[in-house]
Amino acid sequence: MSPHTGTVSAERAGRRVEEILDRLAAGGDERACAAAEELVRVLMDFYGAALARTVELLGSPGGDTPGGGHPPAPLTGLLGDELVSSLLVLHDLHPEDVPTRIARALRGVRHSLESAGFDETTGVLRLRLTGSTGCGCPSTQEVARQAAVEALACFAPEVTAVELEPVTREPALLQIAARPPGGGSAAGRAPASAR
Repeated sequence: MSPHTGTVSAERAGRRVEEILDRLAAGGDERACAAAEELVRVLMDFYGAALARTVELLGSPGGDTPGGGHPPAPLTGLLGDELVSSLLVLHDLHPEDVPTRIARALRGVRHSLESAGFDETTGVLRLRLTGSTGCGCPSTQEVARQAAVEALACFAPEVTAVELEPVTREPALLQIAARPPGGGSAAGRAPASAR
């Protein structure tokens, strides 16, 4: 997680802007409200254009257009930062598609999760627990789901809901074997003689 995300996030900033605009609208001054909304639009356009230019410059060092593949190293670092990534998504400038951003977000979650499918029309992402975190207990599942929700808010806000597939476990097999000749257990041994 970026050191800057503790104080600022796209979600918190968006809520704060909405609160301020709502207070202005509640005050009844339509001209002040319209001016504030225009100010927000102008600033969004300004820093959105600057971000677009930054992505363009980082994505094509020396003016050359990259021929596909992975983004150059400086751009990769920016795409992995929650704050920068959320701004790129906000301005529709993020060069990665939604499934790639979902995978990036899930890699940052400490629980082992994998995508079981994303429905673009509903925004629902289905996940399954894998590895050692796939114990199936409800508290672990909810903690993992919530961690995914928080990571996805920055990298893939197109995901509007996260559902975990039920964890299914194969029953453990109990293997029963015949006792080796000569009695391999304490019960099969002759009692020790008293001295």
